[in-house]
Amino acid sequence: MTGPRTFADALDAAGLYPLRATGIDTLQLNLGKLCNQTCKHCHVDAGPTRTEVMSAATVDACLRVLRASAIPTVDLTGGAPEMNAHFRRIVAEATALGRRVIDRCNLTILMVGAYRDLPEFLAAHRVEVVASLPYFLARNTDAQRGDGVFQTSIAAIRRLNALGYGVEGSGLTLNLAYNPTGAFLPPEQSAIEPEFRRELLARHDVVFNRLFVITNMPISRFEEFLSRTGQREEYMERLAGAFNPEAAAGVMCRSTLSVGWDGQLYDCDFNQMLGMALGDGLPGRIEDFEEHLLGGRTIRLGEHCHGCTAGSGSSCGGAVIR
Repeated sequence: MTGPRTFADALDAAGLYPLRATGIDTLQLNLGKLCNQTCKHCHVDAGPTRTEVMSAATVDACLRVLRASAIPTVDLTGGAPEMNAHFRRIVAEATALGRRVIDRCNLTILMVGAYRDLPEFLAAHRVEVVASLPYFLARNTDAQRGDGVFQTSIAAIRRLNALGYGVEGSGLTLNLAYNPTGAFLPPEQSAIEPEFRRELLARHDVVFNRLFVITNMPISRFEEFLSRTGQREEYMERLAGAFNPEAAAGVMCRSTLSVGWDGQLYDCDFNQMLGMALGDGLPGRIEDFEEHLLGGRTIRLGEHCHGCTAGSGSSCGGAVIR
């Protein structure tokens, strides 16, 4: 089908414009752009030389919000969130409050020096791990993330498996995140998950709980790749043409509030990377958090939003429609 001219047009035709939040079920904290990897698709433009990290004062403000609210889920992302000096404090205090904590992990960080005890720490606090693994073959993964990343990632999964992560009945959740290695839409999550499960078990004897399929967003490094290779217009048309009203109704920004490394508030991590702060009249920083205002806010939109609503949809939890 042919997609409407703009994302706002698409929402309007689906009866969803303006798009509004339905509450705050997840507080997503971007702990910084510092990372031990430099991935070609990274919408955060993270890497080893980045200096932007969440400060102790901003961490304190986030924890105050958790103590004063009933937000059930804390989602820790980066960069490599584990490289923030306050990562373990956030995990310990959030889990002590009874909150579900998610660590968006690149896997290789678990095999690096001072971070090698992280699997045990995560298991002790029952943290849910969402681990990036672009494919079950080394050549695909390394092409996107760097030479040797696949084998290091498999070694990290083995360590997590040994602690019970991904093992049925353990209560320790290990989900993998897949995204395409080129300018195309991902396959259906329900179709590729069994293949991932079968191939990783047969080739490497590792297991996981769920596979999250995530669309590459036309932001930062991936947008630069699209522009450099002359594929940007075609990719944007592909996303718009696959607009799905059902996926649009369930986009993650409707129930998530994103906190930047500097304490600025955003509708989602993608808007954060584009510098699209919340709309006028809303609290702009985590220190000014007011749930009654933020939980029903009007969400700021851009053409990149087509990435979350194409096909079965895409979110930090994988496909919106399963």
